Amino acid sequence: MSSLREELNQQPKRLSGYVSGGFTSPAGAEEIAVIDPTTEIRVATLLESSADEVDAAVEAARHAFDKGPWGAATVAERQAALTRIHDAILANADELAMLETINTGIPLSQTRNMHIPRAAYNFRFFGEYINQSGGEVFTQEPGLMSLVTYEPIGVCALIGPWNMPLGLTAMKIAGALAFGNTCVVKPSELTPLTVTRLFEIIEGVLPEGVMNLVNGRGHVTGTSLVSHPGIDMVSFTGGTVTGAAILGSLAKGIKGSAMELGGKSANIVFADADFDKAVDAALLSSFMNNGQMCLAGSRIFIDRKISDRFIDSFTRRIKALKIDDPAADGTEIGPMINQAQRERMERYAGSGLGEGATLLAGGHRCASLNTGYFFEPTAMLAPTNELAICQEEIFGPFAALQIFDEEDEVVARANDSEFGLVGYVWTEDLNRSMRVASALRTGTVLVNTPIVRDLRTGFGGYKQSGLGREGAKGSQAMFTEMKTTIIAREPRKMPRMGMAGE
Repeated sequence: MSSLREELNQQPKRLSGYVSGGFTSPAGAEEIAVIDPTTEIRVATLLESSADEVDAAVEAARHAFDKGPWGAATVAERQAALTRIHDAILANADELAMLETINTGIPLSQTRNMHIPRAAYNFRFFGEYINQSGGEVFTQEPGLMSLVTYEPIGVCALIGPWNMPLGLTAMKIAGALAFGNTCVVKPSELTPLTVTRLFEIIEGVLPEGVMNLVNGRGHVTGTSLVSHPGIDMVSFTGGTVTGAAILGSLAKGIKGSAMELGGKSANIVFADADFDKAVDAALLSSFMNNGQMCLAGSRIFIDRKISDRFIDSFTRRIKALKIDDPAADGTEIGPMINQAQRERMERYAGSGLGEGATLLAGGHRCASLNTGYFFEPTAMLAPTNELAICQEEIFGPFAALQIFDEEDEVVARANDSEFGLVGYVWTEDLNRSMRVASALRTGTVLVNTPIVRDLRTGFGGYKQSGLGREGAKGSQAMFTEMKTTIIAREPRKMPRMGMAGE
Protein backbone atom coordinates (compact mmCIF):
# COMPACT_ATOMS: atom_id res chain seq x y z
CA MET A 1 0.00 0.00 0.00
CA SER A 2 2.91 2.37 0.67
CA SER A 3 3.73 2.24 -3.04
CA LEU A 4 0.69 4.43 -3.73
CA ARG A 5 2.05 7.14 -1.43
CA GLU A 6 5.47 6.88 -3.07
CA GLU A 7 3.89 7.17 -6.50
CA LEU A 8 1.95 10.28 -5.50
CA ASN A 9 5.04 11.81 -3.88
CA GLN A 10 7.01 11.34 -7.10
CA GLN A 11 4.27 12.34 -9.51
CA PRO A 12 1.41 14.30 -7.92
CA LYS A 13 -1.97 13.85 -9.57
CA ARG A 14 -3.65 16.73 -11.40
CA LEU A 15 -7.30 16.85 -10.45
CA SER A 16 -10.05 18.66 -12.31
CA GLY A 17 -13.81 18.82 -12.43
CA TYR A 18 -16.13 16.34 -14.15
CA VAL A 19 -18.93 17.65 -16.37
CA SER A 20 -21.27 15.88 -18.79
CA GLY A 21 -19.52 12.54 -18.51
CA GLY A 22 -15.89 13.65 -18.76
CA PHE A 23 -13.11 15.33 -16.81
CA THR A 24 -12.49 18.96 -17.65
CA SER A 25 -9.27 20.63 -18.81
CA PRO A 26 -9.65 24.23 -17.62
CA ALA A 27 -7.07 26.58 -19.10
CA GLY A 28 -5.50 29.04 -16.68
CA ALA A 29 -7.21 27.55 -13.64
CA GLU A 30 -5.94 28.46 -10.20
CA GLU A 31 -3.76 25.61 -8.93
CA ILE A 32 -4.22 24.46 -5.32
CA ALA A 33 -1.72 22.15 -3.63
CA VAL A 34 -3.18 19.04 -1.99
CA ILE A 35 -0.86 18.08 0.88
CA ASP A 36 -0.33 14.76 2.65
CA PRO A 37 -0.50 15.89 6.31
CA THR A 38 1.82 13.07 7.35
CA THR A 39 4.70 13.89 5.01
CA GLU A 40 3.83 17.55 4.26
CA ILE A 41 4.46 16.68 0.58
CA ARG A 42 2.19 17.72 -2.30
CA VAL A 43 0.35 14.62 -3.55
CA ALA A 44 -1.96 16.37 -6.01
CA THR A 45 -2.62 19.65 -7.72
CA LEU A 46 -6.22 20.75 -7.77
CA LEU A 47 -7.41 22.83 -10.74
CA GLU A 48 -9.95 25.17 -9.22
CA SER A 49 -13.33 25.33 -10.95
CA SER A 50 -14.20 28.85 -12.05
CA ALA A 51 -17.68 30.34 -12.18
CA ASP A 52 -17.85 29.30 -15.86
CA GLU A 53 -17.07 25.68 -15.03
CA VAL A 54 -19.63 25.71 -12.23
CA ASP A 55 -22.16 27.08 -14.68
CA ALA A 56 -21.36 24.27 -17.14
CA ALA A 57 -21.74 21.65 -14.40
CA VAL A 58 -25.08 23.03 -13.24
CA GLU A 59 -26.36 23.27 -16.81
CA ALA A 60 -25.33 19.67 -17.45
CA ALA A 61 -27.20 18.54 -14.34
CA ARG A 62 -30.18 20.69 -15.29
CA HIS A 63 -30.35 19.19 -18.79
CA ALA A 64 -29.97 15.65 -17.43
CA PHE A 65 -32.84 16.24 -15.01
CA ASP A 66 -35.23 18.11 -17.31
CA LYS A 67 -34.58 16.30 -20.59
CA GLY A 68 -32.37 13.29 -19.88
CA PRO A 69 -33.38 9.75 -18.96
CA TRP A 70 -32.61 9.98 -15.25
CA GLY A 71 -35.65 12.05 -14.35
CA ALA A 72 -37.85 9.33 -15.82
CA ALA A 73 -35.80 6.37 -14.54
CA THR A 74 -37.76 3.69 -12.72
CA VAL A 75 -37.00 2.62 -9.18
CA ALA A 76 -35.48 -0.58 -10.55
CA GLU A 77 -33.16 1.38 -12.85
CA ARG A 78 -32.06 3.67 -10.01
CA GLN A 79 -31.53 0.66 -7.75
CA ALA A 80 -29.35 -1.02 -10.36
CA ALA A 81 -27.15 2.09 -10.69
CA LEU A 82 -26.78 2.46 -6.94
CA THR A 83 -25.85 -1.21 -6.61
CA ARG A 84 -23.17 -0.84 -9.28
CA ILE A 85 -21.68 2.14 -7.42
CA HIS A 86 -21.73 0.14 -4.17
CA ASP A 87 -19.92 -2.74 -5.84
CA ALA A 88 -17.36 -0.45 -7.50
CA ILE A 89 -16.43 1.13 -4.16
CA LEU A 90 -15.92 -2.24 -2.50
CA ALA A 91 -13.92 -3.54 -5.47
CA ASN A 92 -11.53 -0.59 -5.02
CA ALA A 93 -11.69 -0.42 -1.23
CA ASP A 94 -7.98 -0.88 -0.54
CA GLU A 95 -6.97 1.90 -2.92
CA LEU A 96 -9.71 4.25 -1.73
CA ALA A 97 -8.80 3.67 1.92
CA MET A 98 -5.14 4.43 1.27
CA LEU A 99 -6.03 7.56 -0.69
CA GLU A 100 -8.26 8.68 2.17
CA THR A 101 -5.47 8.09 4.68
CA ILE A 102 -2.91 9.91 2.53
CA ASN A 103 -5.26 12.86 2.10
CA THR A 104 -6.64 13.15 5.66
CA GLY A 105 -4.09 11.58 7.99
CA ILE A 106 -6.77 9.30 9.44
CA PRO A 107 -5.36 5.88 10.44
CA LEU A 108 -5.67 3.28 7.68
CA SER A 109 -7.34 0.83 10.06
CA GLN A 110 -10.24 3.29 10.32
CA THR A 111 -10.50 4.31 6.66
CA ARG A 112 -10.33 0.68 5.48
CA ASN A 113 -12.60 -0.88 8.08
CA MET A 114 -15.12 1.92 8.60
CA HIS A 115 -15.05 4.84 6.18
CA ILE A 116 -14.91 3.07 2.83
CA PRO A 117 -17.35 0.26 3.70
CA ARG A 118 -19.73 2.92 5.00
CA ALA A 119 -19.40 4.91 1.79
CA ALA A 120 -20.41 1.80 -0.17
CA TYR A 121 -23.21 0.95 2.24
CA ASN A 122 -24.82 4.35 1.70
CA PHE A 123 -25.60 3.38 -1.90
CA ARG A 124 -26.90 -0.05 -0.99
CA PHE A 125 -29.06 1.34 1.80
CA PHE A 126 -30.78 3.98 -0.32
CA GLY A 127 -31.26 1.50 -3.15
CA GLU A 128 -33.09 -0.79 -0.74
CA TYR A 129 -35.02 2.07 0.84
CA ILE A 130 -36.57 3.40 -2.35
CA ASN A 131 -37.88 -0.07 -3.17
CA GLN A 132 -39.80 -0.18 0.11
CA SER A 133 -40.86 3.42 0.74
CA GLY A 134 -44.10 4.78 -0.61
CA GLY A 135 -46.52 7.66 -0.48
CA GLU A 136 -49.74 7.95 1.48
CA VAL A 137 -53.46 7.76 0.76
CA PHE A 138 -56.12 9.54 2.85
CA THR A 139 -59.83 8.84 2.45
CA GLN A 140 -61.23 10.54 5.57
CA GLU A 141 -62.85 13.37 3.59
CA PRO A 142 -66.16 12.06 2.21
CA GLY A 143 -66.07 11.45 -1.52
CA LEU A 144 -62.39 12.32 -1.85
CA MET A 145 -59.10 10.48 -2.13
CA SER A 146 -55.95 12.42 -1.23
CA LEU A 147 -52.70 11.01 -2.60
CA VAL A 148 -49.33 12.10 -1.24
CA THR A 149 -46.38 11.38 -3.51
CA TYR A 150 -42.73 12.43 -3.45
CA GLU A 151 -41.02 13.83 -6.52
CA PRO A 152 -37.32 14.63 -6.99
CA ILE A 153 -36.46 18.20 -6.08
CA GLY A 154 -34.21 18.72 -9.13
CA VAL A 155 -30.56 19.75 -9.24
CA CYS A 156 -28.76 19.36 -5.93
CA ALA A 157 -25.49 20.99 -4.86
CA LEU A 158 -23.73 18.54 -2.55
CA ILE A 159 -20.87 20.02 -0.52
CA GLY A 160 -18.82 17.53 1.47
CA PRO A 161 -16.40 17.98 4.40
CA TRP A 162 -12.71 17.18 4.78
CA ASN A 163 -12.88 15.00 7.89
CA MET A 164 -14.57 11.97 6.26
CA PRO A 165 -14.52 12.97 2.60
CA LEU A 166 -15.86 9.92 0.80
CA GLY A 167 -18.15 8.53 3.49
CA LEU A 168 -20.06 11.74 4.22
CA THR A 169 -20.13 12.95 0.62
CA ALA A 170 -21.32 9.51 -0.53
CA MET A 171 -24.27 9.82 1.87
CA LYS A 172 -25.38 12.93 0.02
CA ILE A 173 -24.78 11.50 -3.46
CA ALA A 174 -26.61 8.25 -2.69
CA GLY A 175 -29.63 10.06 -1.26
CA ALA A 176 -29.86 12.56 -4.10
CA LEU A 177 -29.58 9.91 -6.82
CA ALA A 178 -31.92 7.45 -5.12
CA PHE A 179 -34.80 9.92 -5.20
CA GLY A 180 -34.24 10.77 -8.87
CA ASN A 181 -32.21 13.98 -8.66
CA THR A 182 -29.13 15.07 -10.53
CA CYS A 183 -26.25 16.71 -8.71
CA VAL A 184 -23.12 18.82 -8.66
CA VAL A 185 -20.66 17.61 -6.04
CA LYS A 186 -18.01 19.80 -4.40
CA PRO A 187 -15.58 18.10 -2.01
CA SER A 188 -13.34 20.12 0.26
CA GLU A 189 -10.35 21.53 -1.58
CA LEU A 190 -8.22 19.95 1.18
CA THR A 191 -9.37 16.38 0.49
CA PRO A 192 -10.45 15.78 -3.12
CA LEU A 193 -8.59 12.50 -3.79
CA THR A 194 -11.23 9.87 -3.02
CA VAL A 195 -14.24 11.74 -4.41
CA THR A 196 -12.37 12.32 -7.67
CA ARG A 197 -11.41 8.65 -7.76
CA LEU A 198 -15.08 7.72 -7.24
CA PHE A 199 -15.96 9.54 -10.45
CA GLU A 200 -13.29 7.52 -12.26
CA ILE A 201 -14.35 4.10 -11.01
CA ILE A 202 -18.06 4.58 -11.75
CA GLU A 203 -17.56 5.94 -15.26
CA GLY A 204 -20.49 4.87 -17.44
CA VAL A 205 -22.80 3.83 -14.60
CA LEU A 206 -24.97 6.96 -14.82
CA PRO A 207 -26.32 8.86 -17.83
CA GLU A 208 -24.33 11.91 -18.89
CA GLY A 209 -24.74 14.94 -16.68
CA VAL A 210 -26.45 13.15 -13.79
CA MET A 211 -23.43 13.47 -11.49
CA ASN A 212 -20.95 16.29 -11.94
CA LEU A 213 -17.90 17.43 -9.99
CA VAL A 214 -16.46 20.86 -9.28
CA ASN A 215 -13.39 21.56 -7.16
CA GLY A 216 -12.14 24.60 -5.34
CA ARG A 217 -12.26 26.89 -2.37
CA GLY A 218 -15.45 27.95 -0.71
CA HIS A 219 -15.22 31.66 -1.54
CA VAL A 220 -14.61 30.87 -5.23
CA THR A 221 -16.19 27.60 -6.37
CA GLY A 222 -18.51 27.18 -3.40
CA THR A 223 -19.99 30.66 -3.68
CA SER A 224 -20.55 30.24 -7.42
CA LEU A 225 -22.30 26.94 -6.82
CA VAL A 226 -24.69 27.85 -3.98
CA SER A 227 -25.67 31.14 -5.63
CA HIS A 228 -26.35 29.59 -9.05
CA PRO A 229 -29.97 30.07 -10.14
CA GLY A 230 -30.05 26.57 -11.65
CA ILE A 231 -29.56 24.89 -8.27
CA ASP A 232 -32.72 23.72 -6.50
CA MET A 233 -31.22 22.85 -3.11
CA VAL A 234 -27.93 22.65 -1.22
CA SER A 235 -26.84 19.91 1.17
CA PHE A 236 -23.80 21.02 3.17
CA THR A 237 -21.71 19.40 5.89
CA GLY A 238 -19.15 21.63 7.53
CA GLY A 239 -18.65 24.55 9.88
CA THR A 240 -21.45 26.66 11.35
CA VAL A 241 -20.07 29.96 10.02
CA THR A 242 -19.95 28.66 6.45
CA GLY A 243 -23.38 27.08 6.83
CA ALA A 244 -24.86 30.41 7.92
CA ALA A 245 -23.31 32.15 4.90
CA ILE A 246 -24.81 29.53 2.55
CA LEU A 247 -28.23 29.92 4.14
CA GLY A 248 -28.04 33.68 3.58
CA SER A 249 -27.29 33.12 -0.10
CA LEU A 250 -30.08 30.56 -0.51
CA ALA A 251 -32.65 32.80 1.16
CA LYS A 252 -32.38 35.25 -1.75
CA GLY A 253 -33.48 32.56 -4.18
CA ILE A 254 -35.95 30.79 -1.85
CA LYS A 255 -33.95 27.58 -2.24
CA GLY A 256 -34.04 24.46 -0.08
CA SER A 257 -31.18 23.41 2.15
CA ALA A 258 -29.97 20.84 4.63
CA MET A 259 -27.14 21.73 6.98
CA GLU A 260 -25.12 19.32 9.14
CA LEU A 261 -22.91 21.71 11.06
CA GLY A 262 -20.84 21.80 14.23
CA GLY A 263 -21.06 19.99 17.53
CA LYS A 264 -19.76 20.03 21.07
CA SER A 265 -21.36 16.88 22.36
CA ALA A 266 -21.75 16.08 26.03
CA ASN A 267 -20.66 12.63 27.20
CA ILE A 268 -22.21 12.00 30.62
CA VAL A 269 -20.83 9.19 32.79
CA PHE A 270 -22.86 8.35 35.89
CA ALA A 271 -21.39 6.45 38.83
CA ASP A 272 -23.38 3.29 38.05
CA ALA A 273 -22.08 3.04 34.46
CA ASP A 274 -20.09 0.07 33.24
CA PHE A 275 -16.78 1.71 34.08
CA ASP A 276 -14.50 -0.01 31.55
CA LYS A 277 -16.93 0.46 28.67
CA ALA A 278 -17.45 4.12 29.57
CA VAL A 279 -13.69 4.75 29.51
CA ASP A 280 -13.32 2.87 26.21
CA ALA A 281 -16.14 4.88 24.68
CA ALA A 282 -14.81 8.21 25.97
CA LEU A 283 -11.51 7.49 24.24
CA LEU A 284 -13.25 6.53 20.99
CA SER A 285 -15.58 9.51 20.98
CA SER A 286 -12.70 11.91 21.71
CA PHE A 287 -9.86 10.53 19.62
CA MET A 288 -11.18 8.34 16.81
CA ASN A 289 -10.75 9.96 13.40
CA ASN A 290 -7.96 12.00 15.02
CA GLY A 291 -10.68 13.70 17.03
CA GLN A 292 -11.84 15.50 13.89
CA MET A 293 -15.54 14.58 14.11
CA CYS A 294 -18.64 16.72 14.38
CA LEU A 295 -20.21 14.12 16.70
CA ALA A 296 -17.20 13.81 18.99
CA GLY A 297 -18.26 13.27 22.59
CA SER A 298 -15.28 15.17 23.92
CA ARG A 299 -17.09 17.30 26.54
CA ILE A 300 -16.97 14.62 29.21
CA PHE A 301 -18.99 14.98 32.43
CA ILE A 302 -17.97 12.57 35.21
CA ASP A 303 -19.92 11.76 38.35
CA ARG A 304 -17.88 12.90 41.33
CA LYS A 305 -18.25 9.47 42.97
CA ILE A 306 -16.01 7.93 40.27
CA SER A 307 -14.14 11.00 39.07
CA ASP A 308 -10.71 10.21 40.52
CA ARG A 309 -10.72 6.66 39.18
CA PHE A 310 -12.08 7.71 35.77
CA ILE A 311 -9.63 10.59 35.30
CA ASP A 312 -6.70 8.38 36.27
CA SER A 313 -7.68 5.58 33.86
CA PHE A 314 -8.59 7.95 31.03
CA THR A 315 -5.34 9.89 31.36
CA ARG A 316 -3.15 6.77 31.44
CA ARG A 317 -4.89 5.45 28.31
CA ILE A 318 -4.40 8.74 26.44
CA LYS A 319 -0.69 8.70 27.18
CA ALA A 320 -0.49 5.14 25.79
CA LEU A 321 -2.13 5.98 22.43
CA LYS A 322 0.13 5.21 19.48
CA ILE A 323 0.83 8.35 17.44
CA ASP A 324 2.52 7.61 14.13
CA ASP A 325 2.23 7.46 10.35
CA PRO A 326 -1.47 6.67 9.81
CA ALA A 327 -0.56 4.04 7.19
CA ALA A 328 1.52 2.09 9.72
CA ASP A 329 0.11 -0.91 11.57
CA GLY A 330 -1.25 -0.12 15.01
CA THR A 331 -1.42 3.65 14.62
CA GLU A 332 -4.28 5.13 16.64
CA ILE A 333 -3.67 8.86 16.13
CA GLY A 334 -2.44 10.48 12.93
CA PRO A 335 -1.72 14.11 12.08
CA MET A 336 -4.10 17.04 11.97
CA ILE A 337 -5.41 17.85 8.51
CA ASN A 338 -3.08 20.85 8.09
CA GLN A 339 -0.84 23.33 9.85
CA ALA A 340 -3.76 25.65 10.65
CA GLN A 341 -5.59 22.89 12.50
CA ARG A 342 -2.51 22.04 14.54
CA GLU A 343 -2.10 25.68 15.46
CA ARG A 344 -5.76 25.72 16.47
CA MET A 345 -5.04 22.88 18.90
CA GLU A 346 -2.15 24.86 20.37
CA ARG A 347 -4.33 27.93 20.84
CA TYR A 348 -7.00 25.96 22.71
CA ALA A 349 -4.39 24.29 24.91
CA GLY A 350 -3.12 27.75 25.84
CA SER A 351 -6.66 29.06 26.27
CA GLY A 352 -7.59 26.25 28.63
CA LEU A 353 -4.56 26.85 30.85
CA GLY A 354 -5.18 30.58 30.80
CA GLU A 355 -8.77 30.10 31.99
CA GLY A 356 -7.83 27.82 34.86
CA ALA A 357 -8.09 24.30 33.43
CA THR A 358 -5.70 21.57 34.56
CA LEU A 359 -3.67 19.81 31.88
CA LEU A 360 -4.04 16.04 32.25
CA ALA A 361 -2.30 14.85 29.09
CA GLY A 362 -0.84 16.18 25.85
CA GLY A 363 -1.08 19.85 25.04
CA HIS A 364 1.90 20.05 22.69
CA ARG A 365 3.20 19.13 19.27
CA CYS A 366 4.69 15.65 19.10
CA ALA A 367 8.38 16.06 19.85
CA SER A 368 9.21 12.62 18.45
CA LEU A 369 7.76 13.36 14.99
CA ASN A 370 9.54 16.13 13.14
CA THR A 371 7.51 15.85 9.93
CA GLY A 372 3.74 16.02 9.70
CA TYR A 373 1.06 18.03 11.47
CA PHE A 374 1.05 15.88 14.61
CA PHE A 375 -0.31 17.03 17.95
CA GLU A 376 -0.49 15.05 21.16
CA PRO A 377 -3.97 13.83 22.12
CA THR A 378 -4.94 16.24 24.86
CA ALA A 379 -7.20 16.24 27.91
CA MET A 380 -7.93 19.03 30.38
CA LEU A 381 -10.00 19.16 33.55
CA ALA A 382 -12.17 22.27 33.41
CA PRO A 383 -13.45 24.03 36.56
CA THR A 384 -16.65 25.23 34.81
CA ASN A 385 -18.58 24.78 31.58
CA GLU A 386 -17.92 28.41 30.58
CA LEU A 387 -14.37 27.84 29.35
CA ALA A 388 -13.74 28.12 25.62
CA ILE A 389 -12.52 24.50 25.56
CA CYS A 390 -16.00 23.47 26.79
CA GLN A 391 -18.04 25.76 24.56
CA GLU A 392 -16.25 25.94 21.22
CA GLU A 393 -15.75 23.17 18.68
CA ILE A 394 -12.02 22.41 18.60
CA PHE A 395 -12.21 19.63 15.98
CA GLY A 396 -9.17 17.71 17.08
CA PRO A 397 -8.03 15.13 19.65
CA PHE A 398 -8.93 17.30 22.63
CA ALA A 399 -11.14 16.23 25.55
CA ALA A 400 -12.50 18.65 28.16
CA LEU A 401 -13.50 16.92 31.42
CA GLN A 402 -15.84 18.25 34.09
CA ILE A 403 -17.07 16.80 37.39
CA PHE A 404 -20.75 16.85 38.42
CA ASP A 405 -22.79 15.89 41.48
CA GLU A 406 -26.48 15.74 40.49
CA GLU A 407 -28.50 14.61 37.47
CA ASP A 408 -30.37 17.90 37.03
CA GLU A 409 -27.11 19.80 37.30
CA VAL A 410 -25.34 17.82 34.60
CA VAL A 411 -28.29 17.97 32.21
CA ALA A 412 -28.39 21.76 32.56
CA ARG A 413 -24.64 22.00 31.91
CA ALA A 414 -24.84 19.61 28.98
CA ASN A 415 -27.56 21.77 27.41
CA ASP A 416 -25.58 24.94 28.07
CA SER A 417 -24.18 25.01 24.54
CA GLU A 418 -24.95 26.68 21.25
CA PHE A 419 -24.72 23.23 19.65
CA GLY A 420 -27.06 20.26 19.87
CA LEU A 421 -25.85 17.46 17.63
CA VAL A 422 -25.29 14.39 19.82
CA GLY A 423 -25.44 13.48 23.50
CA TYR A 424 -23.93 10.41 25.18
CA VAL A 425 -25.27 8.86 28.40
CA TRP A 426 -23.63 6.09 30.42
CA THR A 427 -25.74 4.52 33.18
CA GLU A 428 -27.18 1.15 34.14
CA ASP A 429 -30.37 2.83 35.40
CA LEU A 430 -33.00 2.51 32.66
CA ASN A 431 -35.29 5.16 34.11
CA ARG A 432 -32.43 7.63 34.42
CA SER A 433 -31.28 6.96 30.86
CA MET A 434 -34.77 7.72 29.54
CA ARG A 435 -35.10 10.89 31.64
CA VAL A 436 -31.74 12.25 30.58
CA ALA A 437 -32.20 11.30 26.92
CA SER A 438 -35.52 13.14 26.90
CA ALA A 439 -34.03 16.21 28.58
CA LEU A 440 -30.98 16.59 26.32
CA ARG A 441 -31.50 19.13 23.52
CA THR A 442 -29.71 17.16 20.81
CA GLY A 443 -30.71 15.49 17.56
CA THR A 444 -29.31 12.13 18.65
CA VAL A 445 -28.80 10.58 22.08
CA LEU A 446 -26.61 7.48 22.43
CA VAL A 447 -27.09 5.45 25.62
CA ASN A 448 -24.36 3.00 26.65
CA THR A 449 -22.82 2.98 23.20
CA PRO A 450 -20.08 4.94 21.49
CA ILE A 451 -20.51 6.58 18.09
CA VAL A 452 -23.22 4.92 15.98
CA ARG A 453 -25.19 6.10 12.96
CA ASP A 454 -28.25 4.12 11.94
CA LEU A 455 -29.28 5.23 8.44
CA ARG A 456 -32.89 4.22 9.13
CA THR A 457 -33.09 7.13 11.54
CA GLY A 458 -32.44 10.83 11.05
CA PHE A 459 -29.09 12.42 11.85
CA GLY A 460 -28.82 16.14 12.42
CA GLY A 461 -28.85 18.71 15.16
CA TYR A 462 -30.69 21.24 17.24
CA LYS A 463 -29.66 24.88 17.50
CA GLN A 464 -26.47 25.79 15.62
CA SER A 465 -25.73 22.17 14.79
CA GLY A 466 -27.83 22.40 11.67
CA LEU A 467 -31.11 22.10 9.82
CA GLY A 468 -32.79 18.99 8.47
CA ARG A 469 -31.80 15.35 8.87
CA GLU A 470 -29.83 12.82 6.87
CA GLY A 471 -30.99 9.21 6.79
CA ALA A 472 -34.02 7.40 5.37
CA LYS A 473 -36.99 9.73 5.85
CA GLY A 474 -34.73 12.71 6.54
CA SER A 475 -33.00 12.38 3.17
CA GLN A 476 -36.34 11.81 1.49
CA ALA A 477 -37.59 15.09 2.93
CA MET A 478 -34.33 16.74 1.88
CA PHE A 479 -34.22 15.55 -1.71
CA THR A 480 -37.90 15.46 -2.68
CA GLU A 481 -40.91 17.70 -3.01
CA MET A 482 -44.11 16.43 -1.39
CA LYS A 483 -47.04 16.59 -3.80
CA THR A 484 -50.69 16.21 -2.86
CA THR A 485 -53.21 15.08 -5.49
CA ILE A 486 -56.88 15.15 -4.43
CA ILE A 487 -59.32 13.13 -6.55
CA ALA A 488 -63.11 13.20 -6.36
CA ARG A 489 -64.39 9.64 -6.03
CA GLU A 490 -67.99 10.69 -6.76
CA PRO A 491 -69.69 13.75 -8.30
CA ARG A 492 -69.11 16.79 -6.11
CA LYS A 493 -71.91 19.05 -4.98
CA MET A 494 -70.77 22.66 -5.05
CA PRO A 495 -72.24 26.15 -5.13
CA ARG A 496 -72.88 27.45 -8.63
CA MET A 497 -71.80 31.05 -8.98
CA GLY A 498 -73.09 33.53 -11.57
CA MET A 499 -76.53 31.94 -11.82
CA ALA A 500 -78.57 35.05 -10.95
CA GLY A 501 -79.55 35.65 -14.58
CA GLU A 502 -80.47 32.06 -15.35
